Amino acid sequence: MSPGSGRALAPLLLLLALLQCAARRRAVVKRSVPDVCATCHVHATCHQIEGKSVCICNYGFVGNGRTHCQDKDECQIGASKICGNHTLCHNTHGSFYCVCLDGYRASNNNKTFIPNDGTNCTDIDECEESGLCGHNAKCVNTEGSYECYCNDGYKLENGERSFHPDGNTVSCREIGCGSPPEMKHGYVVGNYSLLPGSAVHYECKEGFYSNEGKFSYCTANETWEPATLSCKGVDCGVPPSVLNAHPASVSGTTYGSEVTYNCVHGYFMASGNQTAVCNARGQWDGTDLVCKEIDCGKPLLIPHTEMTWDNSTTLRSRVYYQCKEGYYFNGGRNFSECTIDQSWENITFICKEEELFSNLSIFNETCVKWERKTGRLGAQKTYTFRILGQRWDEKTFSEDVIFNITTNKDNPKVCLDLDSGSNYVVNITTISSANIPVSVTVAVQTKVKEAFNNVLIFNDTCLKWQRNVRGTDVEDRYSFHVQGQRWYQKEFFHEMIFDLTTHKQAPEVCFDLQPGTNYSVNISMAALNFSLLVSMTTQITDPPFPDVEFVAVTGSAPLLRLRKAEDQNGPISFYQVIVLPLDLQSTFICDSFAAANFFSNTTDVKGYVAAEFRAKDVADNMPISLGDRHYYGKFYNAPLKLGEEYCVFLRVISEWNKVRTQSCAIWAQIKNLAPTPQYMTAIGLGSVVAVCLILFLTFSAARSYLHNTVSSPPAALACEAVYLSATMDTTQMGITSSFLETENVSLL
Repeated sequence: MSPGSGRALAPLLLLLALLQCAARRRAVVKRSVPDVCATCHVHATCHQIEGKSVCICNYGFVGNGRTHCQDKDECQIGASKICGNHTLCHNTHGSFYCVCLDGYRASNNNKTFIPNDGTNCTDIDECEESGLCGHNAKCVNTEGSYECYCNDGYKLENGERSFHPDGNTVSCREIGCGSPPEMKHGYVVGNYSLLPGSAVHYECKEGFYSNEGKFSYCTANETWEPATLSCKGVDCGVPPSVLNAHPASVSGTTYGSEVTYNCVHGYFMASGNQTAVCNARGQWDGTDLVCKEIDCGKPLLIPHTEMTWDNSTTLRSRVYYQCKEGYYFNGGRNFSECTIDQSWENITFICKEEELFSNLSIFNETCVKWERKTGRLGAQKTYTFRILGQRWDEKTFSEDVIFNITTNKDNPKVCLDLDSGSNYVVNITTISSANIPVSVTVAVQTKVKEAFNNVLIFNDTCLKWQRNVRGTDVEDRYSFHVQGQRWYQKEFFHEMIFDLTTHKQAPEVCFDLQPGTNYSVNISMAALNFSLLVSMTTQITDPPFPDVEFVAVTGSAPLLRLRKAEDQNGPISFYQVIVLPLDLQSTFICDSFAAANFFSNTTDVKGYVAAEFRAKDVADNMPISLGDRHYYGKFYNAPLKLGEEYCVFLRVISEWNKVRTQSCAIWAQIKNLAPTPQYMTAIGLGSVVAVCLILFLTFSAARSYLHNTVSSPPAALACEAVYLSATMDTTQMGITSSFLETENVSLL
């Protein structure tokens, strides 16, 4: 395609682009435009572009125009591009300026320029280009000589205005104020320059404010002017009041502080937040709590009640209930309160139908009492009594009595004039509040007065009593039914049934009862239709003698086997193994040797209890080893002394109903107790170890003296050989120690 044809197509392409843009604009959905201009940054300007409001950062600033516009560093583009050739670019807040390099000057003859007016840097005469003055300096001709001056933006470190190079190194450093000062509770906004005349912009941090100067300037003497900015924390002041609420807690009034509200008594939180927060603008956010008065509404109705109520439904309002006529209050509270959760309390108030005869009972043999539950205190009620009586032993005896009583008591009591030894039927009738007859019938059986008087138990198995009714010429027949059981022997049961006929005024009877048993004795008189139950408990007696297989040995301790005893005369509680010197065998008393421990400090006790076993832990034919150094119960099975002679007793102990009995049997005799081969092996091994230790210590002393560590000493080798031999002998024996060892504690 030729250049001419390309130029011909350009207008056509431009027309197509314009049509496309117009189509896109028509496709945009119309919608409401927010107030964008009000959100523009302080360094931005609002512009109208294609009918839209747009925030654009001012010249010298870059950003989105709304949340931030920061200083644009034009010098980053490059001095050769923005300032031109042979220039230096210096950035300032919101702008920049250019200076010419050494050997060049601005065409407008100014030290600085902005390249928007055609200014450029041109070459100066050869004296300025010679480089005689060094870096960052320029040369100025004088009459017959020249002077060196630092370029703009630079100065001599020695403070002089000019210098003449004489071979010494002289440098011109860049003028600048250094880092700007830090501001308490403040921060630097955007970029800044260090050159004199530059400014640093400060703003307060969130939650702080300042009405004073926010800029600090770099002065000609290269120091920052102190900024007058003083950031103060915002203070929201006293928390606002909320209707029907009060502040429960306030953490402060500065930025970020919180206040929590609670509804006042009788109100509840209907909506909103309980907590308000102090914001950065010094205002309390979130004070929208709404508290409404508690309202429980109409209370619930309870069946068979009448309600007393002042029509109040607020907190702590009460409604009272009472039973209607014909019903009575059955306990609980008779009122309900409006609670904080806007509901009436659940109550246990119940009205029951009236009970004219409740909890009727007979007392003192001939008296009747009952409860009258009507709900109407003090109301009188009439009761009709009809009494019918008979006797078993007198067929001709008969009674039929009718009478009325009127009472207003809630717990009436009536005592009847009844004969002893008779059976009565008592019918009581009254009229309810609904005019309906209500009746109750009870049977009353009177006892024969003093049929059994002063019943006593004596000698554990005998009873006696007083008989003062019919006289000495009349005999009475008594039937006895005796049953005995034991809690510790479930299969045990003892029963006796017999009769006794006597005319004595103070009869006595003794029973053949078993020891350690609980008995119930039922005594009845058929003639008087009367019976009496007496409980008796017999004490335990000595348990059966231990079943042992007597063992007599010489030289070693035997292995004993324990056989269980039967619970014949009481429950077997413990088994004790007792060790005595052989010469005290004949003086041993079973019940006098209570519980002497091997470590007891009682000097007059020559023996001790080596072991105690609870009966429930004993298995029949259980093996027992004397002197195994173990504790059985609270007793120590101490090792037996060599060369001593011992006798061993087994004691069986019964404990029941605060009574303790025991039986003993001699179990074993041990004479001339000698050390075992295992014990002798252990003694020999200990001697060998002692000899080896002495040889080793002797060798160590000699080696330390001679400082000779070349070879192992013969004594040490001999010790090792003896030790290995002794170890092998002990291993072959299979036992390293014996129960028959000496104990460094004397027997008591």
